[in-house]
Amino acid sequence: MNQPPDLPAVQPMQPPAPAPPSQMSTSSVGESAARRAVLDVRDEVGKVIVGQQGVLSGVITALLVNGHVLLEGVPGVAKTLLAKTLAAAFDMQFSRVQFTPDLMPSDVVGLSVLDQVPGQAPTFRFREGPVFTNLLLADEINRTPPKTQAALLEAMEERQVSIEGTTHPLPKPFLVIATQNPIEYEGTFPLPEAQLDRFLFKLVVGYPTEEQEHDMLARHHGGMDPHATADLVKAVATAEDLAAARREIDRVTVEPAVLRYIVHLARATRESPSLQLGVSPRGMTWLLHASKAWAWLSGRSFVTPDEVKAIAKPCLRHRILVRPELELEGTAADAVIDGLLATVPTPR
Repeated sequence: MNQPPDLPAVQPMQPPAPAPPSQMSTSSVGESAARRAVLDVRDEVGKVIVGQQGVLSGVITALLVNGHVLLEGVPGVAKTLLAKTLAAAFDMQFSRVQFTPDLMPSDVVGLSVLDQVPGQAPTFRFREGPVFTNLLLADEINRTPPKTQAALLEAMEERQVSIEGTTHPLPKPFLVIATQNPIEYEGTFPLPEAQLDRFLFKLVVGYPTEEQEHDMLARHHGGMDPHATADLVKAVATAEDLAAARREIDRVTVEPAVLRYIVHLARATRESPSLQLGVSPRGMTWLLHASKAWAWLSGRSFVTPDEVKAIAKPCLRHRILVRPELELEGTAADAVIDGLLATVPTPR
């Protein structure tokens, strides 16, 4: 299960590693059907996506804990393709919305339309928007105005849409994968902190390695069409597998010392002189749930500080704000988190 890293950051996040043999007999979650199905999804997506295994593991982790993901990367690094392929492997309904400056909230969530049938009184009927799906790809989400961005707030947090006083529940499962380009900022609308905090992870999608790019070119030269997902990828997991996986993750144990460690990390971000905004209680809760899922993917039935450290940057980097004067000097959120991980005492 050792895979290439996903993030060109200070310390790239690696996909979960298997539990040591000494722990497998007494502390393993076992090779359940749900875990096998989830791991099969990662292998199935690998038929289309070359590299980016750490990013894929992060997205799967988010799906396991009912979270959302913000993918940041330059054009052409397979962000959209990853989302589409993952939906196919999980046998989920997929919708894609291209966020543009003229996109309206009703283009995302839907609207009420007037039905006029001859001989009957006119009635209003709700026409569902693309948000009514299992996996919604919000492509280039920072290119649409705040009013349209806010249309996703209720959907992401409460898994429902309210139109004219009527609440419409979203399908289960429901996952938002949003993308943004870190290079072109002209004509963009940065996501507000309230919306950023609703994403479980912010994953940085970097370039593949030289060998991975060679493998990719060889596949294309051989005639592979990466957009023909129906021919390349088969459904190897279902919503039932996902529900079973979530039940198993709920049973992953967390010692009080590890809970306290998560609290100390979150509070350290609020007290850091390098930051003007620290991690919210919601972010701290997400760090716990993601750590449990990461341990489960690793084959462990308990969470160690290593799991917390492995997902700390993807889970926290978008929830903190570096002070402007330090940001001008080149200090990044990842570097601050690395410093906190090095200074906050790790439980033994």
